[in-house]
Amino acid sequence: MKPGDWVLVQGSGGVSVFALQFARMMGCRVIATSSSDAKLERLKELGAEHLINYRENSDWGTTAFEMTGGKGVDLVVEVGGPGNLPNSVNALAVDGCISLIGVLTGFAGEVPTAALMTKNGQLSGITVGSHSDQLAMSSAVEAHDLKPVIDCSMPLEALGEAFRHQESQKHFGKICVEL
Repeated sequence: MKPGDWVLVQGSGGVSVFALQFARMMGCRVIATSSSDAKLERLKELGAEHLINYRENSDWGTTAFEMTGGKGVDLVVEVGGPGNLPNSVNALAVDGCISLIGVLTGFAGEVPTAALMTKNGQLSGITVGSHSDQLAMSSAVEAHDLKPVIDCSMPLEALGEAFRHQESQKHFGKICVEL
């Protein structure tokens, strides 16, 4: 990412909110999606420039593309998975990248191959990243005094409750488990 790049973040979970914070820290412009207008307002407070309620707009990829003035987004932080890929590709700029880090819509599905190739787009799967990535991220967090948004913190004994809270999609930011 570089200053001025367009980044699309999906939802308001820990990964998406942290990605928004990092993108803004890097000087990027951010489009955020959510199913909740209240959560979209919180994403705006964190620096999202444009907001899309994907429950009200099923063609949110085209809307995101148009919000960039027809350039498209340079990076999609894809947490939805296969069910979101058609919209994510529609939002993508030429030479853009989709970083697939979540599969909330499931593991199986079709990739819109022709559309992705037409845009010379990249689709990269990411889990936790390399050790050097973690060190670079930690350095950036420290240098910019970045504070992750914590929704709640629960003891290890309440791990099941933490997963249910995540599954309910009522959280905003990270759900922490105390060890």
